[in-house]
Amino acid sequence: MILSVFASKLSERFGIPVLVAFLAIGMLSGSDGLLGISFDDPALAQSIGTIALVFILFAGGLDTLWKSIRPVLKEGLILATFGVVFTAMLTAAFAYFALSIPLNESLLIGAIVSSTDAAAVFAIFKAKGISVRPRLRALLELESGSNDPMAIFLTVAVLQFITMPQVTPISSWLLEFFLQFTIGGILGYLFGILMPSLFNRVHLAHYGLYVVFSIAWVWLLFGTSTFLGGNGYLAVYIAGICINAREFVHKKNLIGFHDGIAWLMQILVFVTLGLLVFPSDLYHTALPALGIALWLMIVARPV
Repeated sequence: MILSVFASKLSERFGIPVLVAFLAIGMLSGSDGLLGISFDDPALAQSIGTIALVFILFAGGLDTLWKSIRPVLKEGLILATFGVVFTAMLTAAFAYFALSIPLNESLLIGAIVSSTDAAAVFAIFKAKGISVRPRLRALLELESGSNDPMAIFLTVAVLQFITMPQVTPISSWLLEFFLQFTIGGILGYLFGILMPSLFNRVHLAHYGLYVVFSIAWVWLLFGTSTFLGGNGYLAVYIAGICINAREFVHKKNLIGFHDGIAWLMQILVFVTLGLLVFPSDLYHTALPALGIALWLMIVARPV
């Protein structure tokens, strides 16, 4: 953890993306690295990623001003839906035609990498020396924080197509996506306008209890949305935006606390992903992976 904090300072000085530094620390600490830490548990890594992304998205919402994203709301939603589908299609086509990867696997790869990583976007914008026009920054933040429902929908749809091609009709996939987006959005808005009101009314004796309350509130929202068929990630992001749009006690301190938690979660998730990587095995997939990454950066996402 301490190495990751100092690595963020070095990344600022040398212009290296801080998340790449966190990932490198994980790889160097793994079984093939200097510390020899043995870690090969994708299920645990997925759980860590889920927990981390909840707090990262909530903090990202808290750091987003409604007045800044309102002018780009239409464009952001288009990018978060149709843009994700288009990126998935272009990536799948490249994997299939250029890399000769089987069609089913190409479709799955396209769906998995189609969304913009919110953790990376928010971390990059917090880095020193990054200068982006306010309108473009707001658009990218909105798109990265709200594109998960479409990406999840595409991934699940492709998996069902591969495993049960004749069972699940397209209409059920569309209904599932609509419910995820609608339920997550409504609950995020309701929880987001309710929390500031509760903070101003409960008059807790200690500031730390407000922090505990906010953490529990985030998890209650995520769990409720997921249980009801909504998208929990979208819900916590929208809640963060709605909370920041209102005044309540300890607002500045609470936003600062969740910003720190978001950084902790980013370190945790990317170091964990680095531990999952075995550098000695990378030569099997390095060239195709680099090809897909370059295609995403140069063609799929810009288009």
